[in-house]
Amino acid sequence: MINSAFNSAIDYTASNAKQEFMMSIISANDLKTKGVKAIEEALATQPEAAVSVRGQVKYIVMSEEQYQYLRECELEAALAESRVDLDAGRYVKETVAQHIRRINKLNAKLVA
Repeated sequence: MINSAFNSAIDYTASNAKQEFMMSIISANDLKTKGVKAIEEALATQPEAAVSVRGQVKYIVMSEEQYQYLRECELEAALAESRVDLDAGRYVKETVAQHIRRINKLNAKLVA
């Protein structure tokens, strides 16, 4: 089952594909001289902007609204994956003590 978040993310990406290739780039120097104003200007027309340091993109900045949207998509995707695992029977039902013992055994195998 494809979750609504997946569809929303696909629709968003498709409708903004041209903008993604033309992402605003803020140089580190612009950020030093203009400060937050440089970010505000870059985000005025696009949801994200790149910050370049010595000509290479190092960071992506976005509005809080865009961040919350992406977080929601992330959480929806995790929930969808969990539901698929539950439907497929890929889960363990155990007590806390059993869970801790199982995790300790797995850790011991990794260390060995």
